[in-house]
Amino acid sequence: MRVIFSGGGTGGHIYPALALLQRLQERDLLDEVLYIGTEKGLESRIIRQKNIPFEAIELQGFKRSLSLDNLKTVRLFLQSTHRAKRIVRDFKPDVVVGTGGYVSSAVLFAAAQLHVPTVINEQNSVAGITNRFLGRFVDRISIAFPEVAAQFPKQKVVLTGNPRAQQVAGMQANQRLTDFHLQPEVPTLLIFGGSRGAERINAAFLAALPELNKKDYQVLFVSGQVHYAKIQKALANKTVNKNIAVEPYINDMPTILPDVAVILGRAGATSLAEITALGIPSILVPSPYVTNNHQTKNAESLVNHQAAEMITEEQLTGQSLLKVADRLMQDQKLRQTMSEQARQLGVPDAADRLIKVMQDLIH
Repeated sequence: MRVIFSGGGTGGHIYPALALLQRLQERDLLDEVLYIGTEKGLESRIIRQKNIPFEAIELQGFKRSLSLDNLKTVRLFLQSTHRAKRIVRDFKPDVVVGTGGYVSSAVLFAAAQLHVPTVINEQNSVAGITNRFLGRFVDRISIAFPEVAAQFPKQKVVLTGNPRAQQVAGMQANQRLTDFHLQPEVPTLLIFGGSRGAERINAAFLAALPELNKKDYQVLFVSGQVHYAKIQKALANKTVNKNIAVEPYINDMPTILPDVAVILGRAGATSLAEITALGIPSILVPSPYVTNNHQTKNAESLVNHQAAEMITEEQLTGQSLLKVADRLMQDQKLRQTMSEQARQLGVPDAADRLIKVMQDLIH
């Protein structure tokens, strides 16, 4: 199978594509691959580091307010569509897969115009602007949350899950907590505000620290690289007991997940795919700074199935963090129930489901 992937801007658009690519390789179904992104996006670095053939096009997203920049966006879209058509003709893919981000708009639109089979993967419970646009033109739309189906043409929608889920499903506890001087046998709460960290989550941890020091459970707090110096300064005159570990960042974060009892963090699509695949109870603090408030909708999907608790960023304080953390960390039966509910929402064969969609389109 010859496949073109396109998606970028954030890891949430890139890692599902990489998970699907990896599964195609594992099943010996991938003959040739090409990834199309932008030079400015994270994809240019991540994809090239993995030695995956990469082509760049120039594109930018629409401003949500009236702006002359939108005229430039239209011009770039037309130019990029023309270039994408040349790339598609030269590569001759069997299928083109889009995983979100504005760069995929030109690529998938070009492929659809050339009558090449096309599929997009929508990872969130609220469709992104690019995927809403592409939904009218592509052949199939794979979704991770049933709630998003109504935002697309019904006959094109297939519930596959997020390919990232299959990449982590089945991972076992591997004693990684010892890397942070924590005890693997003690229930551990992971507090993690995303790769860059989250100021409100960090502030809540600092406020809760005096009480967290007294708990019979452990806390692994990951501040984010950009906030770490500030956190270290704030901790200079505070006691940090042995049941607390503070880190700026954890490389290969998914490998730590099977070792933790509960996660407190954001509600991005990739994170939720991972924690439902592994059946990890969660305390979700949706970012209010995302398009269409989609993280709140993502979180509500888990809360409605008793798989997670949710605290809005506005409600998050040291006191509210402690209240919810204690309820989960001190009740193993509750954690087990939430874990079972989370697993029911997970799609451990998500990549294989999406591959089946691709194969059906080709044949």
